[in-house]
This record gives sequence, structure tokens and C-alpha cells, in this order.
Amino acid sequence: IDHLGNRRIRRVGELLQNQFRIGLSRMERVVRERMSIQDPSTVTPQQLINIRPIVASIKQFFGSSQLSQFMDQHNPLGELTHRRRMSALGPGGLTRDR
Repeated sequence: IDHLGNRRIRRVGELLQNQFRIGLSRMERVVRERMSIQDPSTVTPQQLINIRPIVASIKQFFGSSQLSQFMDQHNPLGELTHRRRMSALGPGGLTRDR
């Protein structure tokens, strides 16, 4: 059931795309709420759109994700091995129980 041959590698771009999509959906909800509250004839896009939900979503990924690590830049070989490292744990992967 948990054989790694049945798993698919999710690349960084795909993970960031998912986080960006989450941020966009949050921003959409905020814009819809503001549109329902304010007068549509006087409102401008600058008053409706706020990019904070997108920025917060991306910061959350890089700051608190299991897959985000600081890279050791002092040792060139350590930097190379860090870039080649993959993890089977994390979101969508295996758990530590098995």
C-alpha cells in the first residue's frame, strides 16, 4: 500500500502552485465580501484587492512546511547533497508511523 513505486514525486513548482491557489481562493473570498458590503458604483479595484492572503500563504509554505529547510552554504559538497535530497515524508507522502 505504501510502496514508493506507487508514489509520484511532487516538484517544488507544483507545491508552490497549490499554495498560490490557496492564497488566491482566500483573496477571492475577501474581495467577494468587500463587494457585497461596499457600493459597486464608487468602489475601485485598489479598494477591493489585497494581496496579503497570497503573501501569507507563500510565507507559511516556506516558513513552516515540513519540506522547507535552510541550505548549508558554507560547504560546497553539503550544498550539492542538500539540493539532491528528496523526502518521502511531508504532505502527500508517508507518515513516520510506518
